[in-house]
Amino acid sequence: MRKVLFLFCLCLFSASLLAQVEQIVGDWKTVDDKTGEIRSLVHIYKATDGLYYGKVLKILAGKADAICEHCEGNDFNKPVEGMVIIRGMKAVDGELREGRVLDPESGKFYYAKLYIKEGNLILRGSLDKKGFLGRNQTWIPAK
Repeated sequence: MRKVLFLFCLCLFSASLLAQVEQIVGDWKTVDDKTGEIRSLVHIYKATDGLYYGKVLKILAGKADAICEHCEGNDFNKPVEGMVIIRGMKAVDGELREGRVLDPESGKFYYAKLYIKEGNLILRGSLDKKGFLGRNQTWIPAK
């Protein structure tokens, strides 16, 4: 009987963590953490490889035809609109982790963590994998 109860609780807990990750999937308005300005619309999705990605659908503030001048490799001089800026995120304990986020203004990649808090999406970008050296951005749901 204890095993059955344990398995039931485990399944219930796993389902709630999956539901939290599924809340992250969708469209979000990015908010500049310094000015509070809504900057762009990003779509977060699960790809066929089982990882999660985020693509800029539309630039809402600034130049709509902005290009990634400071990016390297395949992203160099590509339009920011349509660019995948969140890459290779894994679902872990109700959050998306272990991936990278691109800052198109600087062309730099940062370690990333995404999670839901009070109905908003928190993006933690950091220099280190543990997330100690970084900052948060709060994104709001696009309705």
